[in-house]
Amino acid sequence: MDYFSNYRNLPREIYILFISRIIDAAGSFVQPLLTLILTEKIGLSAAESGLYITILGSLSAPGMIIGGKLTDLIGRKKIILLSQIPGALVLMLCASIKSSSMLLVYLLILSSILYSISSPAYDALLADITVPKNRQASYSLSYMGWNLGYAIGPILGGLLFKNALPFLFFGDGVTTLISMILVATFIGETKGKKDQEINSEKRPLEISQEGSVFHILFQRPILIFFALILFCYDFVYAQWGFALPLQLADLFGKNGAALYGTLASFNGILVIILTPLLTKVTKKIPAITVMSIGGFCYVLSFGSLAFVHILFLFYLDLFIMTIGEILISINSSVFIADHTPLSHRGRISAIIPIVTGAGYVVSPLVMGNFISYASIKDAWFLAGAIVFIAACLMSLLKRINN
Repeated sequence: MDYFSNYRNLPREIYILFISRIIDAAGSFVQPLLTLILTEKIGLSAAESGLYITILGSLSAPGMIIGGKLTDLIGRKKIILLSQIPGALVLMLCASIKSSSMLLVYLLILSSILYSISSPAYDALLADITVPKNRQASYSLSYMGWNLGYAIGPILGGLLFKNALPFLFFGDGVTTLISMILVATFIGETKGKKDQEINSEKRPLEISQEGSVFHILFQRPILIFFALILFCYDFVYAQWGFALPLQLADLFGKNGAALYGTLASFNGILVIILTPLLTKVTKKIPAITVMSIGGFCYVLSFGSLAFVHILFLFYLDLFIMTIGEILISINSSVFIADHTPLSHRGRISAIIPIVTGAGYVVSPLVMGNFISYASIKDAWFLAGAIVFIAACLMSLLKRINN
């Protein structure tokens, strides 16, 4: 029981969000199978499918910006409900559309935009209901809840995709609505209710401020540098889903795809097992220090893939990478919350993920071209060098922050 002791005595809302995220992620049927839905069910070519997925991903950025502004203006809970519920209803409407219709594509894009609007609101809500003392454990529990649900969702989605496509859309929407019932019933609006508490606890960086979000960012350049370093982290991490499958196919031929699937499952299991342990071990270490350690885990993991040819070593490499992934994922949100004024949490929770996520988006394009001129081995050397520089810069940022 001591293994989970770090999750005791957290705010009640954190446990509600934990359950809500499990339900939501367990019903995340559509997103993991989007490419197959577009190609096998709607009948688009690979190129057309790639175009629409790119459009869908690109439109999430303005959705997050709008969501961030509305979160700070209207409220956290209100925006979550006003975006997630319509998004779920649009998905449920997809169940009544013929699978060959292009209308289905447009509805999926609309639903994705609506869901993206809620992302900054969730981050702002978590920051509002936590304090520095319990923030790492709270974000850790939320992260683990999503991964617990996501370990189930794609499996169920795969079964529905094959035998009952309408239920895939309907089930995804229903699980979102159930999670929203929990939020609506048990979580109150937090906007504007924490200023006095923040003042009394002497958290000057979290006190509400006047001015635009860009004014706040220029006042706090550490957030800008932090986002750029995370851009590099995400750029390298994206190769887990791009260069690694290519390497496995090159080494193991037709078995490469199946082996990559087992590695992906191994990653999911490790996240669930290691998250409570790593949270407990690092709870007294500053978030930025932990992320520097996570960066060096990426250096060791991605850089060494240039020399890995044995299956066992791929699992060992993935183990090290997953440690880095957990440390970075949890503590990046903690660092942002600790350095963001209450009045701008929604907007900053939109802008920074857009900057960092851009690394993930451009990475396959850049590294794909690099591999075509060089080799996969050279790509791992490059990835290792990039993340080594980023981890060193994170260590430097830690000293500036002290």
